[in-house]
Amino acid sequence: MLPTEPTEASPLLSIHGVSKSFGETEVLRSVDLQVNRGEVLAVIGASGSGKTTLLRCLNGLEVPDAGSVTIAETTVDFSARPSSRELRALRDRSAMVFQNYHLFPHRTVLENIAEGPVVVQRRPRDQVHGEALALLESVGMAHRAGAYPHELSGGQQQRVGILRALALRPELLLFDEPTSALDPELVGDVLALMRDLAAEGWTMVVVTHELQFAREVAQQVAFVDQGRVLEQGVPAEVLRAPREERTRQFVHRLLHPL
Repeated sequence: MLPTEPTEASPLLSIHGVSKSFGETEVLRSVDLQVNRGEVLAVIGASGSGKTTLLRCLNGLEVPDAGSVTIAETTVDFSARPSSRELRALRDRSAMVFQNYHLFPHRTVLENIAEGPVVVQRRPRDQVHGEALALLESVGMAHRAGAYPHELSGGQQQRVGILRALALRPELLLFDEPTSALDPELVGDVLALMRDLAAEGWTMVVVTHELQFAREVAQQVAFVDQGRVLEQGVPAEVLRAPREERTRQFVHRLLHPL
């Protein structure tokens, strides 16, 4: 399943002035970002910097206090409380891959992948099951279609999570630290699948601590610190020669852990 063919430098995602507070804690502070169709944006930063909240604001899982989010032709202005219809329209454009898989434990692999397209998008069950089996075949997991999540490794569960997102036919894929819950030996298969998706032209926003992946795959890297995008640019700039001292400290700590 391939994404829409990008036109030259056409923005798919635009974020303007997005802010979010929880009580008196300001988590995001007037964030501006833009991602062109077919590009990968890697979002990096320390724990608690606001990365996951930013990702969840992109499809309305968290509702910003201010600012706007545009995905393709859908724009939601959060200066006024958006309606459920507006949030649903935004969510229809994207799909989230969660850190801890979030698979339904009582449903098979095939049922997990098919649930959204059948129940939410009301697409024909037979058609969706055929597409889900083709997705499983593409990652060598067709033989696990009838398995339950507890029968899979963490890496297999996360690949199913990615396939579940793809089955929704989104225009934008959102990844929330997709390898952080995995044992080190299981990380490679998940990153390989994500590399394949990037090569196929999927537009992706990836919150990650995998700097090598960001170097190799992303067209842009954004470093988030205390709710602000402190630095943004191509990987060679942000990861190899960052302008900001705080970015240098963070990158050095990840590349040279104690």
